[in-house]
Amino acid sequence: MKKIALFAFAVSILATSCKKEEKQETPVEEVKTEELSGLKIITDSTKVNWTAYKTTDKVAVGGSFKQIELKNTQTGETPEAVLEGATFSIPVSSLFTNNEDRDAKLKTIFFGALKNTELIGGAFNFREGKCFLTLTLNDVTKQLEVPFTFENKKFSVDSTINLEEFGAQAAIEAIHKACYDLHKGPDGVSKTWSEVAINGSVQFE
Repeated sequence: MKKIALFAFAVSILATSCKKEEKQETPVEEVKTEELSGLKIITDSTKVNWTAYKTTDKVAVGGSFKQIELKNTQTGETPEAVLEGATFSIPVSSLFTNNEDRDAKLKTIFFGALKNTELIGGAFNFREGKCFLTLTLNDVTKQLEVPFTFENKKFSVDSTINLEEFGAQAAIEAIHKACYDLHKGPDGVSKTWSEVAINGSVQFE
């Protein structure tokens, strides 16, 4: 009986040993992480340029905004998917024309005559292959269909707005009065146009 008991004890130890070895040999399952794919906006690549006009010959005066905050972008494979519903805000204080006197006049006289003189805001939406820009200026909000391109991973929109449609007649008159002589052409007529061309772009990687 003693021998049988010892034999049984040895078998139980062997069985336990085998089970431990089998457990160790079980391969560890690899945890797979899904890589995020799609277009990504390059930080600080958003740009907004504008062109205003003076004199009866419609001489261009160009400028830009140095600060643009872009929010609420999405994850997607196309610029339309990434920018759908995206919003932007532009501080008026970041206006730049490479002419300090002109910058000061535009900030204090033109934008000073508008409501909400600190920010220009807006949003992007896409429908049926078209781009729509919702723009808020002078507390007036309008949605505009704007042409867009996507080349070399750069998304760009180009459009022309009429400031009178945003109720900015008083601001146009104010800047025209302040720049009366500067807005005279060869014909001696001073003119400040209400049209402004805008271009916005963002670079993807």
